[in-house]
Amino acid sequence: MTDLIDDTVRHRFELHAEGGVAFVAYIVEGGRLVLGHTSVPPALEGRGIGSALVRAVLDEARGRGMRVVSRCSFITAYIRRHPDYADLLVRGA
Repeated sequence: MTDLIDDTVRHRFELHAEGGVAFVAYIVEGGRLVLGHTSVPPALEGRGIGSALVRAVLDEARGRGMRVVSRCSFITAYIRRHPDYADLLVRGA
């Protein structure tokens, strides 16, 4: 896997792995990072790439001092399983 890439033109964070690209679509709204759909190519599913991507995105948000709004069930479930990221989540947004 490569490092997290912020594709500001496509509004998505990307992680390149094994010839494929996993991504999380986002927008910045009101100073918050609104995380939308997470996509992992079928050939890469079940290898932990989605989790690595979400962890990298949340670490990036923390590094930028941004809170996140999750509009993705995968991201919401990841945060629930990793409560050390719960402080980033804007609830009810």
